[in-house]
Amino acid sequence: MKMSLNDLSKELSAEELLELEEAAKKKPVYDEDSPAMTPEQLMEFKRINHQNRVKPTISLRISPATLNKAKQYGKGYTGLLSRLLDIAINDEELVRRCI
Repeated sequence: MKMSLNDLSKELSAEELLELEEAAKKKPVYDEDSPAMTPEQLMEFKRINHQNRVKPTISLRISPATLNKAKQYGKGYTGLLSRLLDIAINDEELVRRCI
């Protein structure tokens, strides 16, 4: 499951949110039990549940304005659009407004 700080903020106290924000600013500490890894070593990791991560590719027409706005978020904008669609399709009120 993937979550962002915004997803957690509804369930956490102000103190807990502050702790998380402070932790995010800290640099990692490496030692003999958890050494820094090279990019090559990191590439050796594989997703455990890869079968459930494969998403079908579809063609979808969107307005040029929407595409430009999504591209402003940089690399990974197609993933952003996919996650937005996942959230929107589960919002029955939003779906009804768009039909």
